[in-house]
This record gives sequence, structure tokens and C-alpha cells, in this order.
Amino acid sequence: MEIMSLQNTRVKEWAGLQEKKHRDRSGKYIVEGVHLVQEALQAEADVECLAYDLDKGMPAELKGLLQAVQGMEVIGVSAAIIAKCSTTNTPQPVFAIVRKELRGVEAVLAKPDSFVIVLDGVQDPGNVGTIIRSADAAGADGVILGQGCADVYNPKTIRSTMGSLFHLPVVEGDLGEILPQARERGALLVSTSLQGAESCYAHDFRGSQWLLIGSEGQGISPATAQLVDKSILIPMAGRAESLNAAMAATILLFEGMRQRGM
Repeated sequence: MEIMSLQNTRVKEWAGLQEKKHRDRSGKYIVEGVHLVQEALQAEADVECLAYDLDKGMPAELKGLLQAVQGMEVIGVSAAIIAKCSTTNTPQPVFAIVRKELRGVEAVLAKPDSFVIVLDGVQDPGNVGTIIRSADAAGADGVILGQGCADVYNPKTIRSTMGSLFHLPVVEGDLGEILPQARERGALLVSTSLQGAESCYAHDFRGSQWLLIGSEGQGISPATAQLVDKSILIPMAGRAESLNAAMAATILLFEGMRQRGM
């Protein structure tokens, strides 16, 4: 199948997925570039269709994956359509439309000794994506996004995950409901604070631990802070006042990984 017109209704629908309201309404999102499309196909994500630049041809990295995917349309399009549907200045010659998976928190809660990162009001899509990538790298069991976080399906968030979005559960939900359930199942709820009582290197990360990361400016919300069991400190030798959310999360995740013997 081929589509060449920018006025085609499907092209307009694809381009609309750059906006959250259209992603929410359709239950779909767009994944751009060879690497991310490859990750989506390898993870058996629910890919509705794959569009590629007809003039450049199907990228070699994807050819071998296409036979294994059932029920996915493959559509040749013009470079102009690729550009219209892309959020980058130099669009890659392929994108995919993926249906959202309704991921419940139960899969994360059910894991014994779960190691989870929880985001509370982290608004920067690059930070949210980087934290998902770090959680994947450190062998975490999931990432929970509370209200006020950047949309996980924002194209910038997806790019920042570098495909890790497809490797572990990423769940959006109400922390006021989720965190008490986690504690009931034995999780220790730990946040970072400049006033933390203990260094993150002295803290024992073994057992079920849910690490809370707050917004870049305000930290975790007062409501979330009331649910926290322990606050720890990332010690700093230099003069920087604080670390960005993704850096702080990564330090905690990797110290946790080291101690847990992953």
C-alpha cells in the first residue's frame, strides 16, 4: 500500500498523534526512527502500521522483523508525509503507529522484593524518558508515573527512553492509591531530600524498595511526602545545590543494583 497525499485522512490522524489529546482519544502513539521501530517490533508491541519513505526503501534492519509480525500494515509514503508526522528537524525514514497497552499496576505490585522507581510531578519529557531508560538498565521492576508527570507517550519522552519503554512496565496512576498498596505488600517508600537523614550509600536497598523522585523545582508533593517511610541524601562534594531528577534517579537505581547483586 502507498499513500502520497498530505491531505490523506490517515496522514492527518498520524500527524495529530504529536498532541496528547489525540493520543488519549485514539489510544495510539507514534514511534519514530529505525531503532525505536525495531525495539517496538522486537518487543511485540501492538503495532498498527509501519510507514516508510518509498524513495529510500525499507530499512535493512527492519526487513527481517516484518515477516514475524501479524496484522500490521506496511505503507510506503512520501518524504513530505514523513516530515509532517515527525517531531525532529531531520526525520528518519520510518515511523510506526502503536496502540497503547493498558498496563495495570498489579503486575508491579505482585512482584516479590520489587525494585521500583516512582515519579511525582516530573514534568520534563527528557527526564522522564531518561529515568525509564536508567530503570531498565538497572534491572528495576517498573516505573510508576503519578499525576503531573510528562506524558510517557510524548515523542520526546519516547525518544529519551531509547526503546526501554518496551522493556519494563511503565504505569500511569494515582500515587495516593498506589503507594499505600505497595506499602501493604511490604515495600519501603524512600525519597531523596537535601535534608535526608542518611546517605544513599549507607542506606540498605535490599528487599522491596520503591524510590520516589519529585519534580525538578519542588521535589515530591506534600501529599506524597506524607506517605514516605524514609528520606535519604545523595552526598555532593562540589558546590552544585542539587542534581536534576534523571541524574538523582540514576544514582539511586545503580546503587540499588550494586547492593542487590544484580
